Amino acid sequence: MDTPRSSWRNTTHDWASTVDPGHLAAVREDAGTFAPGGVRHLVLEVVAYAADEAEWNGRVEGRCVVTLHPDGSVSVADDGRGTDTRLDDRGRVVKKPVMATKDLRFFDHPAAQLLPDGHPRRGMSVVAALSEWLVHTNRRHNGSWTQRYEHGVPVTGLTPVADDGSSGTVVRFRPDEALGATGDLTPGELIRLVAPWQRLSVTVEDRRPA
Repeated sequence: MDTPRSSWRNTTHDWASTVDPGHLAAVREDAGTFAPGGVRHLVLEVVAYAADEAEWNGRVEGRCVVTLHPDGSVSVADDGRGTDTRLDDRGRVVKKPVMATKDLRFFDHPAAQLLPDGHPRRGMSVVAALSEWLVHTNRRHNGSWTQRYEHGVPVTGLTPVADDGSSGTVVRFRPDEALGATGDLTPGELIRLVAPWQRLSVTVEDRRPA
């Protein structure tokens, strides 16, 4: 784009902000409001972005894989466009701050979209803020990278990863223990929860020990 960030149009997030510590702290202080139902709600917050990509431009069907890992983390992988990444007027790579700032469409909106659990959608920053760690891997036509967060704060820069010709995102997160363990999540329950997103084909892989 090669223009000052202050001139970029904000649609879902504020491009001028990299991290909003006050927002992340507010989420952490009221986890019961922002993650009702605990880990299940966090999974739905991430899958909602995959559903957005499936709806974009009238795609016939998007694909998403939810994986339950042995270490208590959950990953959500989709085949969408990837997170928007641009160059500013100084040639610096800037990604849309989806993990560390509020989603302007939903967070403070009284008529926010309801997720399949019946609770309001708040945005990906809720997932990041309420996770011990989160790793965001992004594949896009103009480059692929990964970045790690701890409680919503980035602790690495954008680390390049090899381009494999695909696009999409992988969000892997380990929820705070206070939200409950992922051990009581089952593939069948998750499939039922995501069923309302008809343009999104969801597969659940359970890699936890039997």
